[in-house]
Amino acid sequence: MNESTAAPQTGFWSSVREAVRGSRQDYTEGPIGRAILLLAVPMVLEMVMESLFAVVDVFFVSKLGASAVATVGLTESMLALIYTVAMGLSIGVTAMVARRTGERDPDRAAVTAVQAIALGVLVAALLGGPGAFFAGDLLRIMGATPDVVTQGSTFTRIMLGGNVVIMLLFLINAIFRGAGDAAIAMRVLWLSNGLNIILDPIFIFGLGPVPALGVTGAAVATTIGRGTGVLFQFYALARRSERVKITRRHRRLSPATMLQLVKLSGTGTFQVLVGTASWIGLVRVLATFGSEALAGYTIAIRIILFALLPAWGLSNAAATMVGQGLGAQKPERAERAVWQAGRYNLVFLGLSGVFFFLCAGPIVQLFTSEPVVSEYARRGLQIVSLGFPFYAYGMVLTQSFNGAGDTWTPTLINLFCFWCWELPIAFLLSVTLGIGPLGVFVAIAVAFSTLAVVSAAVFRRGKWKERII
Repeated sequence: MNESTAAPQTGFWSSVREAVRGSRQDYTEGPIGRAILLLAVPMVLEMVMESLFAVVDVFFVSKLGASAVATVGLTESMLALIYTVAMGLSIGVTAMVARRTGERDPDRAAVTAVQAIALGVLVAALLGGPGAFFAGDLLRIMGATPDVVTQGSTFTRIMLGGNVVIMLLFLINAIFRGAGDAAIAMRVLWLSNGLNIILDPIFIFGLGPVPALGVTGAAVATTIGRGTGVLFQFYALARRSERVKITRRHRRLSPATMLQLVKLSGTGTFQVLVGTASWIGLVRVLATFGSEALAGYTIAIRIILFALLPAWGLSNAAATMVGQGLGAQKPERAERAVWQAGRYNLVFLGLSGVFFFLCAGPIVQLFTSEPVVSEYARRGLQIVSLGFPFYAYGMVLTQSFNGAGDTWTPTLINLFCFWCWELPIAFLLSVTLGIGPLGVFVAIAVAFSTLAVVSAAVFRRGKWKERII
């Protein structure tokens, strides 16, 4: 039966409602467009919720003064390593669970889930133990003033020592996404973030019998919120009605499966590091032009990243479709899903790019009123938005390689496009040719556009279809 007519057509909004409620659709069958929509909607909402964690903390902590805000900022910079590892591990977890799900092998999917959780706990312990013990020293190394160290050591100790809840939130949600249970991953973040919003002012400022803990209260509230989300994840994994069901017979270590996860995730972690390091390199180039240029860059990039959140949701949906399609021995369906997700992304980011280009000035004015900073941010936003149509496909293709378990291909492409192409162009345009800070924005647009073109050429070769995991 033709896949385009394998299931009855339903309206857009009814599909959105089904996506939020949680769909039981088999994503290896039926209309591809509807499958992408059912996966993407909760994934987008999940990412929006994740982004709110840091925003909420800073909002309440800012009432305590500059030292408290500095504590949060410095600790978040240290947590960046944990986020990087968690994201890298998640790439391998999603790929393997999606493949097992497509193969109709729920037992191996459950075994993979157990190995991912065990690996996450181990990594969290290795990073969290020293982080909690040396919290004050780490703040000093990061350049904290004595006042920040005194006020913020406990906050840092709790956040680094309790990083296991961060790690498990990422990894178990990656399990759900790979299995196609995107709505559960979304609900986990709703629960965690909702609790954090409620508990933050209670623990920071005190309420009734709860004493005012200051900035430490933010760490307590965030850890409780995330910890509750993890408990909900374990509950969902134990329910017999879910796609990945962990029972007593699955709770054993499988060295072969764990080694496979480590191989996939190790490359995935390096892939994330490549991107992170390239942003650091761009900031280093911009820093030579003063704080106003750096502030303009920061504002423009924050606006751009927020706009890219829905695009990441579509990209993650494509990764799940690829993994499950290959597992079901339907590589052609997997390929069609990627190009269709790319077209959807093109429409969204294309319209976003037009909006940003035409309305860059008013948008930037919401963040700053300083003329020089505003001008850098405005022009930067316009330049980068010109490449949005390319980014649409580049993001989807990168995640699709990962969904197939081919983590080396996007890693090597990222290494070339960001380290060997973007950074030299940024330095050449900004410093050597004297264009200044705007040369960095041009380099970003050129690099991401190049990544899309190279990824498309490599994707069409089809080697990713032969990846065995």
